[in-house]
This record gives sequence, structure tokens and C-alpha cells, in this order.
Amino acid sequence: MTALENVGVTAYTVPTALPESDGTLEWDATTIVVVRTTAAGHTGTGYTYGPAAVAAVVRDELVPALRDADVTDVAAAWAAMVRALRNAGYPGIGAMAVSAVDIALWDLKARLLGLPLAVAIDACHRSVPVYGSGGFTSYTEAQLAGQLAGWVEQGIPRVKMKVGRDPARDPGRVAAAREAVGPDVELYVDANGGYTRERALDRARCFADLGVTWLEEPVSSDDLAGLRLIRDTGPPGMDVTAGEYGYTIPYFARMLEAGAVDCLQADVTRCGGITAFLRVAALCDAHGVDLSTHGAPQVSAHAAAAVWHLRHLEYFHDHARVEHLLFDGTRTPADGSLTPDRTRSGLGLHLKETDAAPYLTG
Repeated sequence: MTALENVGVTAYTVPTALPESDGTLEWDATTIVVVRTTAAGHTGTGYTYGPAAVAAVVRDELVPALRDADVTDVAAAWAAMVRALRNAGYPGIGAMAVSAVDIALWDLKARLLGLPLAVAIDACHRSVPVYGSGGFTSYTEAQLAGQLAGWVEQGIPRVKMKVGRDPARDPGRVAAAREAVGPDVELYVDANGGYTRERALDRARCFADLGVTWLEEPVSSDDLAGLRLIRDTGPPGMDVTAGEYGYTIPYFARMLEAGAVDCLQADVTRCGGITAFLRVAALCDAHGVDLSTHGAPQVSAHAAAAVWHLRHLEYFHDHARVEHLLFDGTRTPADGSLTPDRTRSGLGLHLKETDAAPYLTG
């Protein structure tokens, strides 16, 4: 047994370079909650993107549940954390807190073993295909075109933009994006649940004429019947996707059993960490459905490498920017893929405390 010695948690809020919005939300900053676990002279790092209140859940609810935890038995620690949130509430902020700690424990275990995290969780891929993600509805068409074309210039052959805030403007914005990236790049759109069923079907047909092949959350991810309707009656060759707001394993099971998506999404920093993410991946294997990771590219690269039915990883603008700013050891895409560093143990990340200090929020 290797006893867990300490769990520390800190929140940092980083302003965005420009105001950002999608189909249902507006923001001007990104908050990352960083957890660090220590044992036997090693430190593990995990994180989630959520409000600073996540840090309070870690300190007040999860740390007491981890007393006497064996850091080599991460699944037992995960189960103890989930039990501790029975009354406080697990979905949402609770799941984000568990995710951050679970990732930190897996990172710590891999470091103790002297293995890259991808190897410690039995990776079956050397690298993970990525798509560039951003294209916010607050951007001008010139800003939109510049960002998407920039990813293509970096060798990323797939890009995603936001739609749904102003449905009347969406066809023109998608046309501008297609012109910017050319005819051979995969073009994806994400409505973040901003459309009605009828509007989603109408826009899907329009987007199909512009070569869009990925329609993410055309309606609310809670509307499984609506997602299935759009999947069944929408344009051929356009995948309907959702799942980034999944916090529990039964949530993903219901989505798959409903036949609501062509490709499932999961966020390792929301769904319960590495421990739960691998179980979601197993559900995808059982249903023969691909899995695509949402956000948090530095953790997701390791997690996704262990997914059999893997589609790709979202290289999200905000998260990539924050991770490069706050951590040493971050990786950048090459030839359209992100490759976990197999020369370093764990995630290979180290918090740059001096650089992070100005963004401290809790």
C-alpha cells in the first residue's frame, strides 16, 4: 500500500482573448480547477473546467473521503468519492470535483510506476486524431475564417464552429467557413442545444449542401427523442452527436440505448475522470459506436489513446490556450493528431505556479 499524503486544490480564472459565445451561452473567461495529490515523493495533477465552487467540493466533501486511501487503488478511491457525494449531489459540480481528483490520482499512480498515463491505462493507439474547435458566434466572419484556416495551416484536417445563436445568420457563417478552409477539410457545426427540432432539421439540410458532416447538439442533449429524430430524418452522411454534458455512466447508457447519436462524446474532466471515462468507452464498444473526447486536450490525449472505438479529440481553443499557459509539458498537434508524451511519466504536466499566480481565484 502507498498512502495518499495530501490533496491540494486551487482555481484559476483566465480571461479569454475576445468575448466568446455559442448557441446558448456567453462568456469572457475560463476557470480551471487544479488538483494535486502527493505520495511517496511524487505529485499527481488533475483538473476540470468549472466554477471555483468545485474546489470547495473537493476540500469539504472529497478530501475526508480519501483519508487512508491507497494511491495504487484508484478505483476504490473513486468509489469512496462517489459515495461521499450521495447527499451533496453527484451530477454537475460533484462529478467535476471527482473527475479532477481521479485524474490527479491516476497521474500520481502512473508516476509512481514510472509510466506515461496512456501506457498505465493500456493505450491501444499511439496518437489521437484531433479537430480544431472554436468558431464562436461572437466572432466576425473574418475572425471565424482566420481561426479555422489557421488550424488547417497547422495540418489539422477537421474544424468545428459554433451555430445556433442567430439561425438566420448561420448559413452565411458556415458558407464563409467552408470558403476559408477549402473543399477537402471536414467541417463540423455545434449548436449547443440552441435549435428547436424543426429548425435543426432545416439547418441540417442547408449545412449538408456546404459539406458539413458533424452536427453536434442540434437540440438539447436531454432531448433524446429529438436527437434520434434528427439522426433518422436528417441528411445522409451527417453524424448527429452529443454527450459532453454527461456526468454519470447511466446518462451515457441511456443515450446509446436510445440510438440518439452516431458518435458519442464524453468529457474526461466532467464524467468522473479516467476511471469513469474508460467505462463509458466500454459502453461504446458494446454498442459499436465511436467515442469522441470533449475539451481538455492534454488529459484527453492520454484517455482517448485507450479507447478502442475512437473517433477523435476536440482541440478546443479555450482549453488549449489555458493549458499551454499554465502547464509545462503540453503537447501540440502534428499531422492532424495529438500524441501523448511517452518519455515522461504520468501526464507529463507540471503546473507553472509563477505563471499561474495572476489568475488565482480560490
